[in-house]
Amino acid sequence: MTKIKLCGLMQPKDVITACALGADYVGFILSDGFRRTVGPETFRELVRCHADSKSCAKKVGVFVSAPIAHILRYAEMLDVIQLHGNEDDAYIAQLKERTGKPVIKAFKITCTDDVQRARQSKADFVLLDSGTGTGKPFDHSLIKDIGRPYFLAGGLAPDNVAEAVGALHPYAVDVSSGTETDGRKDPQKMRAFVEAVRSL
Repeated sequence: MTKIKLCGLMQPKDVITACALGADYVGFILSDGFRRTVGPETFRELVRCHADSKSCAKKVGVFVSAPIAHILRYAEMLDVIQLHGNEDDAYIAQLKERTGKPVIKAFKITCTDDVQRARQSKADFVLLDSGTGTGKPFDHSLIKDIGRPYFLAGGLAPDNVAEAVGALHPYAVDVSSGTETDGRKDPQKMRAFVEAVRSL
């Protein structure tokens, strides 16, 4: 069964909803300068909400071209580290050695060369996306032969995720803007997204 990652959680109620819905992964933006970034104190509060929920969802910290020292401030509170910047395999190897955490590396997919880079990545998982929060899907035909488990992201929403999962059978799907209304997480959309995936 395809796993579900609900990302860009910013408020306690987002975490409570995601955990109640049975998400497999919950994601938090921990690099500065993005609309969904949460600071250290807020993140600790969100981690407490996760613990209180008794959820089995893995906590994923999302970082963009961050110094490893920055990631180390959060690593003990995370289950998985997700990278969305210019991190190479040497960086990934060093990060894994210093944290002991699995790594997801994101790739923007626009052509077959992008798919090849993702296929060869030393990360534990790759995340295939259309860009940084564009809200639009990429050409899914490019990844039909990628040959490794991946997180599918980019433009997914309650009304199209079932079709994407049925066609591609990804290891996991990742959603952020597709479960928001006016820039905030919408519990009804979160539920509809999870139900669409679980219905397959």
